Amino acid sequence: MNKIQLSKRLAKVASYIPDKARLADIGSDHAYLPIFCVLSGKISYAIASEIMEGPFEKALSQVEQNGLNSHIKVRLANGLEAVFLDDEIDAITIAGMGGTLIAEILEHGLQKQRLSSQERLILQPNIGESSVRHWLMNNNYQIAAEAILEENDKIYEIIVAQKGIACYSDQELFFGPFLLEEKGEIFHKKWEQELVNRKKILSSLKKAMIPNHKKEEDVQNEITWIEEVLKK
Repeated sequence: MNKIQLSKRLAKVASYIPDKARLADIGSDHAYLPIFCVLSGKISYAIASEIMEGPFEKALSQVEQNGLNSHIKVRLANGLEAVFLDDEIDAITIAGMGGTLIAEILEHGLQKQRLSSQERLILQPNIGESSVRHWLMNNNYQIAAEAILEENDKIYEIIVAQKGIACYSDQELFFGPFLLEEKGEIFHKKWEQELVNRKKILSSLKKAMIPNHKKEEDVQNEITWIEEVLKK
């Protein structure tokens, strides 16, 4: 049996998985998260899903090495196609991907009827967090919690959602409703960095041979939002 130690990022994701949940971990990457949760007694059943043969084989090997074949089912599938309604999944984790891809996985799963509406969604996009929040709001999911953390000089956000109607402002979708309310130290650090990045983008847009006035306006609006938030 191998001792599994999660990264700070994945440990925070794990903290939002309800005790005794039946988990589907999409893009499971060696199945570390479900293995940790089963070995720690947090859950007793999980699906570890991978779309690529190599990561699928590695996840399968890790599960076998830990003697967890009866607790964790490793499936080779495209996103939520690994999940069936009779699996009775009540928590889904998708971590370490871009926000646009996470939104696409959720949309595909919804279209394929792989979401029962009873699941807690625990999502950790590396970039493009607002894409995830837009998808959640547009599909009647309410954001229940958010977290922001730093690990190895990278800043990550975690978005926890469940079925429920909610309406968020453009700024809440951009920054995160909970994160915007808390405005912690790491939040400020992230948006100070993003402010510098967006000013560089705006400068490049203004120098471009072919003007893109709509893009310039969008970036300028974001700069204004960030500056206002950092002042408060």
